[in-house]
Amino acid sequence: MKKFSVNSTCPCGSGKKYKKCCQIYHKGAYPKDVLTLMKSRYSAFAIGDIKYIIKTSTFQKDYEELKVFSDSCEFKKLEILEVGEDFVTFRATIFCKGVDNSFTEKSKFIKIDGKWKYDSGEII
Repeated sequence: MKKFSVNSTCPCGSGKKYKKCCQIYHKGAYPKDVLTLMKSRYSAFAIGDIKYIIKTSTFQKDYEELKVFSDSCEFKKLEILEVGEDFVTFRATIFCKGVDNSFTEKSKFIKIDGKWKYDSGEII
């Protein structure tokens, strides 16, 4: 994982310290809704917690590929545009190796064994 202070502001945009926000999910608590899951996944990418990304997905993605993406990008801002029962539309401001790779996505989630998981995303 990237070096990240638990006393830093959480990357999800809540304004809270990381240790009082997304860290609790990264350490094992499971988000109760799709918005919390989406924000905690963004934070996981920002700090390099690839195991959390994999754990909260319905499909297996290559660990090294995700790690390279996370390590080479700076996650600057998350904006929530719309939230539904099983989806979140967001805008992620991300710079990878100095290049603006920001995007807007509608992420879809499904509940498996009582836990929400990321299922797919559509770039808008």
